[in-house]
Amino acid sequence: MRNYSRTATSFAGAAFRASLLCTAVLPFSAGALAQDDEEPVAAVTESDEARQSVVVVKGIRSSLANALEEKRAADNLVEVIQAEDIGKLPDQNLAEVLENVTGVQITREAGVGTGVQIRGTNANRTEINGVSTVGSGAGRGGISFEDVSASMIAAVEVTKAPEAKTIEGSVGGTINLRTIRPLALNERLLSVRVQGEDSSLTTDGITPRLSGTYGDNWSTSMGEFGVVASLSYAEQDVSAFRPRVDRDNLVAADSGLPSAQSFDYLPIQFFIQDYDNFEYETTNFAGTLEWAPNSNLKFFFDAVVNDQERLQESSRVQASGVSDLIGTASPDTFETVNFGALDGQRIGSIRAALTGVVPIQADGSDGNLRFSGDTNSRLTESRIFRLGTDWDITDRLSSTFEISTSSSDTTTPSFNTTLNFINPNAATNSSNENGTPFEYDLRDGLTWGVSQDPALGGPTTAQLLDPANVVLRDVNISRSITENSEDAFRADFNYDLTGIGAIGDFLTSVDAGYRYNKSKSLNDDVTSNLGLRTLADSPTGDLFADLLVAGPKNFNAADDRRLFVRDFLLINPELANSSPDRVLAALNAAIAAHGGTQSIDSPTSSQAAFFDIEEETNALYAQANFEYGIFRGNAGVRYLETEVTSTGNTITNGVATPTSTTGSYDFILPRFNIVASVTDDLLLRFGYSKDIRRPDFNDLSTSVTFSTSPNPPVSVGNPGLKPQEVESFDISAEWYFAPSAVVSAGYFHKTRTGLFVGQQENPVETPATLSDGSPTLVRDVTAPCEGGGVFNPIADWNVFAPLNPDGTRQQGVGICVPSSQIINGAGENIQKGYELAFQYDLSDFEDQIGWASGFGFLANFTHQEFEGGQEFWTPTSRAEAVFDSLGASDVQLRVTEIDLSENAYNATLYYEKFGLSARARYTWRDAYRSTDFGSTSSFPWGFPVVQAARGQLNASVSYDVNDRLTLGVEGVNLTESEVKQYCVNDGALLCFEGLTDRRITFGATYNF
Repeated sequence: MRNYSRTATSFAGAAFRASLLCTAVLPFSAGALAQDDEEPVAAVTESDEARQSVVVVKGIRSSLANALEEKRAADNLVEVIQAEDIGKLPDQNLAEVLENVTGVQITREAGVGTGVQIRGTNANRTEINGVSTVGSGAGRGGISFEDVSASMIAAVEVTKAPEAKTIEGSVGGTINLRTIRPLALNERLLSVRVQGEDSSLTTDGITPRLSGTYGDNWSTSMGEFGVVASLSYAEQDVSAFRPRVDRDNLVAADSGLPSAQSFDYLPIQFFIQDYDNFEYETTNFAGTLEWAPNSNLKFFFDAVVNDQERLQESSRVQASGVSDLIGTASPDTFETVNFGALDGQRIGSIRAALTGVVPIQADGSDGNLRFSGDTNSRLTESRIFRLGTDWDITDRLSSTFEISTSSSDTTTPSFNTTLNFINPNAATNSSNENGTPFEYDLRDGLTWGVSQDPALGGPTTAQLLDPANVVLRDVNISRSITENSEDAFRADFNYDLTGIGAIGDFLTSVDAGYRYNKSKSLNDDVTSNLGLRTLADSPTGDLFADLLVAGPKNFNAADDRRLFVRDFLLINPELANSSPDRVLAALNAAIAAHGGTQSIDSPTSSQAAFFDIEEETNALYAQANFEYGIFRGNAGVRYLETEVTSTGNTITNGVATPTSTTGSYDFILPRFNIVASVTDDLLLRFGYSKDIRRPDFNDLSTSVTFSTSPNPPVSVGNPGLKPQEVESFDISAEWYFAPSAVVSAGYFHKTRTGLFVGQQENPVETPATLSDGSPTLVRDVTAPCEGGGVFNPIADWNVFAPLNPDGTRQQGVGICVPSSQIINGAGENIQKGYELAFQYDLSDFEDQIGWASGFGFLANFTHQEFEGGQEFWTPTSRAEAVFDSLGASDVQLRVTEIDLSENAYNATLYYEKFGLSARARYTWRDAYRSTDFGSTSSFPWGFPVVQAARGQLNASVSYDVNDRLTLGVEGVNLTESEVKQYCVNDGALLCFEGLTDRRITFGATYNF
């Protein structure tokens, strides 16, 4: 079994590895690479198609100029970002690098860029040197951007308008990460970079980043040989604070409840204080060997190896059962919430609780204070190997043959625990929870905390930190496995037609090729879950006190909030990560010493969640390349056929029976691109293409996965799911009005059919009345669920529990929950928009303005829309009751694209002169629907939340001390811009926040 402990956590250890890195690299050192700001570094990269080579240069200005030239020369619409120096892209994180591209926005997790949307969609592909990558999960986007160090990438290419030879599978675009090609080197290179990063919210101090690159080539009697190797190691500690407050219930004015007002209002339903902490340890290697026996033949071998340890040591403090006090807990003040309109229907306004105290329920049972430690870590090993040859068979016929393999093996170790706080100042009963009072103030953010007022039965700090006052409630262990791979063979041919009669006057060449690939995805959930609900079964914390630590006290560090929970106990997340077996044994010993009747099992494979999916695809393409007068471009067609085999388990009376389903499909994908050089400096482009997007592997699964919560829907796979189809056209104009300058405008339009949309079926919820007169809803707790949904055998009854005759809740597990399935949506969806870009620098005016000629500026703006479709999100039962009270019945929201902002822009101001290189970039994106809203996976109010418009400022500055040594510092999120997420509509009801960190990276680069 792999050791899950984090390695090399100290800076001293990192320094030791730095010395090893230098020892490994320095013996190859040779001649110095002295350059000034305008001179190219001795390195060249080329695309996987060998379409053209691009010099990797030193300096912001030169990298922008050369990337612009590559875009200008392309026959299809591409965007390129080149490294300014060896291993130095504009940002430390690849997702944040791509944010510089027109039409690209990114999403972040704990402030770190993780997701990339091209023209408003996540449905994109990622390649490395033209080889398809596979991800760590069940998705189709490829390798995670946080798994790849930007320091080993020489250039990033984004293809927005595909050619016939472009591999299928993208809606927005294809991202190709390019590394250095050794035979294109002009001289030997050796570069080493040492950096440290400091985060404003971390408590772990400075984390190291180390990288180095070596490359050279030689002429021998056997031909030309070349080698390039890049190695990087990085640690990163990122934190985010994510408070949550639910107000999705209703107290009606005529309810007769003690808390009723003269108006209807939304009471407090739930509190969460979510502290997200992730510790990354990333090791990357990229190497290339090339051999050219003669001028007509070249062999190459690429290897890319990525190891990612993403350890989570997060905590959650939650106030559960607060909903049981909505009939008695009267808020002090209220705010007015305007829900606006959904799908053209006005909903109206309602009052909502703003400040107040939630006391302990009369019988001492609610609300419940819970402390959770989350260690949902991810350990991923990715491998990409490519072996091939470029062969000029004749003077006119050239070819490329290539075999490649991509793999990603991921383990997701977690040891998540929840403790109930037993308030010694409140009555207890047979259950393992009782009441604690809470105070809230939502006037300036979602702030809440424990009320320590003795008159209300509030606990003291000593009581909150006393192990004897916490009991074990939940243990959820996972050592699940995901294995993804793709093996491919491709043969590409190009025939030069130049000078062959009349046809050669128009057609310059013909491309044709074949590609075979086999893709596999295996998922095996290895889990163990235990829920304890009685004091008789739950050991007190003093029986496992050696596992307990005080939770983080710095939840106010981001915004100086007055109210938060600062005193609480956790089962040590770091210990749970490093020694899960020790923690498991200690907890079982505590249960036995307490005399409990249950124990925690070791994780075992969950047969209900297992799937093994295999796809085989054969693809052919033919493409004619033309140039005549002012026109150039290409026209072609790609044909593919795919066979799918999905293997899973059908569970009948607890017995698993392997089940396999098969399917197949084929598509013809025409693609056409034309460029018109109206003048020497003005280009017009038009592109037309068809493409497909295959469903995620888990959406094809015949198996199901259950959660211990009754809220999230159980995902039911759909082996019959077909790829969605997309028909695109682009039109754009580019005016290169000065050297290294451009103004461009473009319009894109995509028609998507068979869109993947979620279809949810909810269980019946029956109104009931609690002992204090408060309304509640109960669900069926027996299988099958005749009224809808699916029976979840491990879900806690929680607030949907059936009631005893006296109106108190029963306790248990196994309940009807919502079920969801991805289907191919009906009708057409339209995704369209326009893009504007500007780039210019003042370098040509050095004689006139001197030092000021070092300034340059670039900016872009994107507007995008999504419309159509015949599927809708519907409100939850509680939300529906609120809408009905406002006279809005049958409220629904047409399904839209997740993470799509209608408007987005970024602007960069840079200065480069006298060895100084400085840049500041401000990025802004409009509000968008999001499914990333903390520790719950069910949609609040039945709809994805709306993440409010947000801007972020990043900046960097470096100085060339001499021709070899450069010192630099970079800042990310300098203004510590907060994330605000609203329920139902933008600006309506604030329900989630994200308080992110500022990251500063400083270091030095030395070119030998």
